[in-house]
Amino acid sequence: MGLFDQIKALFRSEPEESSDEPRSWEPERRSKPRINARDGTLVLIIDDSKTVVMAIKKYLRSVGYETLEAFDAETGLNIIRENPPALIFLDIMLPGMSGFTALRNIRRDPLTRDIPVIMMSGNEQAMEQFYGSRIGADDFMKKPFSREEVFFRIERLLDKHCVPRRVKVDSDAVPELSATPAA
Repeated sequence: MGLFDQIKALFRSEPEESSDEPRSWEPERRSKPRINARDGTLVLIIDDSKTVVMAIKKYLRSVGYETLEAFDAETGLNIIRENPPALIFLDIMLPGMSGFTALRNIRRDPLTRDIPVIMMSGNEQAMEQFYGSRIGADDFMKKPFSREEVFFRIERLLDKHCVPRRVKVDSDAVPELSATPAA
């Protein structure tokens, strides 16, 4: 028994069981199996934090994804043109060009407009999420995030063939912002 286990045992009210079997009252880690994109799916991570990039990269590579990384939007846009990914994680606050501007560029280019984009931010402002969805973000993930959150966001974008796809929005269902006030 390690030192940490001995300390934990001191604070337990019941004696430690020697069985490796999970206790019946412990909840399952996941209620359903995770659905991942196909092995080798290419994902681009654009974030100025090396910690965030390395965390997402580690999560994705552990289940068979391929990753590309960029620490600013300009580099990310160049990577997208040279080697289009199947999915993009894009931070909002980046040095130089913002994530919103990068997203606009992605959506305006016919070669990249259909790549799903998950925006990320540490800011808790709901405006960022709303604005990101208005200019074409497919999902939004608040930092800090967990491994489960990353895979939950990806799973929401997978089609029946486990390929990331953009969420198609009915243009008639989305109200347009108007400069004139409603009467």
